[in-house]
Amino acid sequence: MLETVQAAPPDAILGLTAAFKEDARPEKINLSVGVYQDENGRTPTLASVTAAEQRLAAAASVKSYLPIPGAPEYGDIVRQLAFGAEHEVVQSARAATAHTPGGTGALRVAGDFLTANFPNLTLWMSEPTWPNHPNIFTAAGVPLKSYPYFDKATNALNFDAMLAAINEIPSGDAILLHGCCHNPTGIDPTPEQWEQIADAVYGRGVLPILDFAYQGFADGIEDDAVGLRAFARPGAELLVCSSFSKNFGLYRERVGALTIVCPQADQVKAIQSQMNKVIRCNYSNPPAHGAAIVNTILRDSELHSQWEGEVATMRDRINGMRQQLVDSLVEKQVPGDYSFITAQRGMFSFSGLTKDQVETLRTEHAIYIVGSGRINVAGLTPSNVDHVAEAISQVVGQPA
Repeated sequence: MLETVQAAPPDAILGLTAAFKEDARPEKINLSVGVYQDENGRTPTLASVTAAEQRLAAAASVKSYLPIPGAPEYGDIVRQLAFGAEHEVVQSARAATAHTPGGTGALRVAGDFLTANFPNLTLWMSEPTWPNHPNIFTAAGVPLKSYPYFDKATNALNFDAMLAAINEIPSGDAILLHGCCHNPTGIDPTPEQWEQIADAVYGRGVLPILDFAYQGFADGIEDDAVGLRAFARPGAELLVCSSFSKNFGLYRERVGALTIVCPQADQVKAIQSQMNKVIRCNYSNPPAHGAAIVNTILRDSELHSQWEGEVATMRDRINGMRQQLVDSLVEKQVPGDYSFITAQRGMFSFSGLTKDQVETLRTEHAIYIVGSGRINVAGLTPSNVDHVAEAISQVVGQPA
């Protein structure tokens, strides 16, 4: 039977990383996969994480299974980080949280939850969105449609078209939104636009799902929660898929969470039981170590402060590289206006490069970029940004 199985196509992003590793050219640069790198091109372990691990190693511990939704104290701290410790959602105890294997795991649990409880629901995604979003929800059996998001002509949010599309979504469907640092465009709504989006979503009777993977990477821990909190209204319901891969640097620990906010606290028990049901037949219960790190850091004032400083350092470096890339492109007189790159937020930038130009960058200059033109700005460093700009100059062409 196995002889009939054909090879699956490589992942659009991770497949590029595999090709990058096999590339023997010493000047190669990987701007594809979403992993933070420091100014030396390394993915560091945060000092706050190291300190937390040392404390955990010194404490007596057991290796028994965690409960299906993970440790309760982890769920508590996840909600406090997302909504704020004094927020009505937290104080009213009307949210259920499950610790998941990364943000991807949270999305898949959300998809299974939707299929099990709302089999006729359609999920609406932004165009474009993270390439793995459709894979995850299709695998969970959720029908998909899209709404406009990116305006190619202006390299900005197509807000009017987005809002008009939301106002046509049938009641009882769901919408997937990026809480901050939209992947792949790096373009987020303003606080005022978030309020209008939330008004439209709830006005249509649509269930919002927020992929919240980059808190702290746009403008700050609290600032980046403005979109999420626009939906966290008294009596409102929403799903939040959190990830701590980026802002804690815990990529391989796979630390995430799914939080479902209920209209009333007395509904939490039933919702938690449905989350537990889909988890039990998937991965059964989550790993402990990464969540223990996050819990340790966020519950200790000194470590929490240290962590916020480290997130600010990463954020400032990314934003600084955005400006350096634009400055270098201007210096090399690359045709076009690339100032929009500095207005984008998070690790990614929709560069405007075409698929053919991306291919040329890979084959002729050893620069690896996703086919959509999405660049991981965190992969840029002071030592390689000039080379990248020069390569883009050659690919795009000099002015006449």
